[in-house]
Parts: sequence; C-alpha cells; structure tokens
Amino acid sequence: MKQNLFVYNTLTRKKEEFKPLNAPHVGMYVCGPTVYSDVHLGNCRTYISFDLMFRYLTQIGYKVRYVRNVTDAGHLEGDGGDEGEDKISKKAKLAQLEPMEIVQKYTVGFHEVMQILNTLPPSIEPTATGHIIEQIELVKVILEKGYAYEVDGTIYFDVEKYNSTKNYGILSGRNLEDLLNNTRTLGGQEEKHGKLDFALWIKAKPEHLMKWPSPWGVGFPGWHLECSAMSQKYLGNQFDIHGGGIDLVPTHHTNEIAQHVACCGKNPANYWVHTNMLTVNGQKMSKSLGNSFLPHELFTGNNSILNKGYSPMTVRFFMLQAHYRSTLDFGNEAMEASEKGFKRLMNAFALLNGLKTSATTEVEIEPLMTRCYAAMNDDFNSPVLIAELFEASRIINSVHDGKMKIDEANLQLLQTLMQTFVIDVLGLKDEQAANDDLPNVLNMVVELRSEAKANKDYAMSDKIRDGLAKIGFQLKDSKDGTHWTKS
Repeated sequence: MKQNLFVYNTLTRKKEEFKPLNAPHVGMYVCGPTVYSDVHLGNCRTYISFDLMFRYLTQIGYKVRYVRNVTDAGHLEGDGGDEGEDKISKKAKLAQLEPMEIVQKYTVGFHEVMQILNTLPPSIEPTATGHIIEQIELVKVILEKGYAYEVDGTIYFDVEKYNSTKNYGILSGRNLEDLLNNTRTLGGQEEKHGKLDFALWIKAKPEHLMKWPSPWGVGFPGWHLECSAMSQKYLGNQFDIHGGGIDLVPTHHTNEIAQHVACCGKNPANYWVHTNMLTVNGQKMSKSLGNSFLPHELFTGNNSILNKGYSPMTVRFFMLQAHYRSTLDFGNEAMEASEKGFKRLMNAFALLNGLKTSATTEVEIEPLMTRCYAAMNDDFNSPVLIAELFEASRIINSVHDGKMKIDEANLQLLQTLMQTFVIDVLGLKDEQAANDDLPNVLNMVVELRSEAKANKDYAMSDKIRDGLAKIGFQLKDSKDGTHWTKS
C-alpha cells in the first residue's frame, strides 16, 4: 500500500494526497439512485467511476466500506427535493401499483444493469425507508441545536441562521447573497423563514402514499436527510470519501454538509468527489431534446441515434477512456473507436498465457508497471492508464509475432500487470471467451491443424482454418509455428 494517491477534492478545489482517517480502513459513501424509473446512462457513468475507485483502493491494500444508498422515498419532483409530488408515489398512482412495487421493479433493474456493466456491489446498500427512525432522531438533534424550526408538522432547516456562524456555500464556492438572489420563491412555500431553507421532515397530505408517524405528526423525510442519517450510521460522524454526480453539488450535497455540521459540528467527509456530465453529440442528454437513450437501448442499438448496439464491456471501456471529472460525450464514431480499442486490448490479453519466453529480454516491464500505478495515483486517471495498457498490448503482440524477446521474469510481471489493471482495476472482462479454458481449446485445435498439415491432409487443415475464421479467430503461419489471434 506504498502508493501516494492524490484525489481532487471539490471542497478545496485542488488535488490532495489521500490520507484516510483510520488506515487501512476507508469509508466511502456514494449517493445512489432514486428508484422510480430505469437507471439512465449518466447514473451508470457515475457508478462505474466509483467502482473504479473502489477497485483501485482495494487493490492497493485498503479495506474499503463502500456505502451506496437507494432512495425509495422522500425525493420530490422539485430541484431541491422539497416541492411537488414524491417521484415514486406519483409513478405508483399512474401505474395503479403499491409504491414498493415500483421500488422493487426499478431496484432489480438497476442491479441488473450494474451487474451487466461488471460493477462490484457496495459493502452496504441501505434504503431511505429502512432508516426512518435514524432520520427522525437526526431531526430531533438539529432542532435541539437551534438550526431548524417547525411549521405545522413540517421541519425546515434554517439556512441563514446556520450561515451566520458557518459557511453554507463551502462546497459550491458561492456565498449566501448570490444564492438568495438566484433563488425564486415558489408558491405554497411562504411558510419558510428563508428562501433557501429546506425540509428535513415534511407533513404528509392525506393522499400521500408513503408516510410515517413522528413527534411532529404523520409525514416523511426530506430527500437530503436520508444520506446524512445513513452515512453517519454506517461510516461514523466523519469518514473519508463522499461521492456523487456533479449535479448534486449545489443543493443535495450542500444541504448534507449543513445538516451534518449542524448536528455533529464537522464536515462529514474529508474528500468530496464528483463525476462530470454525460452529453450526446455535444448536447446535454435529455428527453426534451430527443437524444436520450437507456442502457439496454445502447446494448441492443434499438434507438434512432445509434448506428448499432455496443457490448456492455465496450460501454464500460468507453466511459473509462474519459477521466471521471471530464464531460463524456456519446457519439457513434467515438463508440466505434472504443469498440476497436477494447477488442485490441482484450485480444492482447488473450495471447498472454501462450507467449514463449527466451533466455534474454528486449523489454523491461517494471517501468511500465510504475507508470500504470502513477496514472491511477493521479486522481484515478483511467485514460492515461489505458494508454499505458495499449503499450503493454504492443509488447504482447510483438513477442507473440516473434519480433521481440521476453524472459520469464518480465513475462510474469507483464501477466501481473495486465491482470491487475485490465481485470481487477478497470473491471473489464473478455465477452467473447466462454470461459478461462478457451485459449487452451484453441491451442489444441491449432495443434490438430498442424498435424493435419503434416499428414498432407490439406482439406482438413483448410476446414479448421476457415471454421475458426467464421467464429472470429485468425491463424497466422510462420517459421516458429502457427499462432491464433482474434480478428
């Protein structure tokens, strides 16, 4: 674990050396999905990014407790999460279903997409409805500390009072005056003391489907409250990393910090990490622009924007080719380029176990290994890592083609490098290989062809060659024998 990892911290707006509070243990909380509809690609990008971080932190020796919540209640339609109807309840009414049927359907769908994209499950995946008691207790403490007030069964957080001694805009970098000037007062919100005040607990109307008893009457928790309650329960009053999409910075994460500081006196996380937006051909992805599509449409190509479908690992590889803090732009040309790059990388990986060693070597792998770690230590820089892995692929192909020699020690290091960074860290897998025995099966088939040629059974030799070509494998004959590659 002797890696000097640097992470960009939204809170300080700079890269900082990663120093866990209680090494080798690391606490990481990531805001999960609101399960009222199919998971969208922007979410997928965020969770793939944090999966990369989870994998790398684990690989360099940290024991990570990764908590990613599921919002199954309390997220209202307004941008701040306080106005409008509950998203899940609204969907349930339209479908004439119980809210928990909606939750179940889309939670299962979310997990299926995450599995298809080969993300590791989090250590804990708590739900908002499973932590109502903890949320009520948190509201009680904030009320006792004087940072909240009650209006007819609804509890509001007093932003201006909080900001009089704390910095409400510490995460976004905006001051309270600017925030107030850019906030409109919505109808029905006159009961708030200030325009920026947000609901910790909301009084339920009679028709509201999801509600619970509380000291202030029947109601439900505000959207921001759940993450404070669950991160505190599972990671403590202070933990290492809090993550999510960049769209959560101005409101959700800003309010989380305010709640937590009001309750516990300190910022919940030392490092606030955010992924950037997803665009399509340079435009923000949205239904109104007609340029949005779901993960399964991307896999099948069943969308007018797409020329064809792309495999889940091609999609994962494409997302990792951009740094998580950069805007990621979907386009057919970019996807096709990623498809070729992914195949090139996995073709090289498939050749590793069949490489022949020499007594001498013309390549040293250790400097390459050092550069791979350096890329990931620079704020999880996956695009630079992938560039280094293409260099490793070039070496593998050169050795395989007999153009370069490698000794046993460097081959073992090369195998370790590829397994560590392609499989364990980037989380890629060979979608064409049915199992790990495929290279051995192919080598046996090549051997049978060689025997056929030796026996002058050229018809059988050609039949084997053409049959392999049909399923995507090309044979190359040379003075050193026959080698196979993926075409």
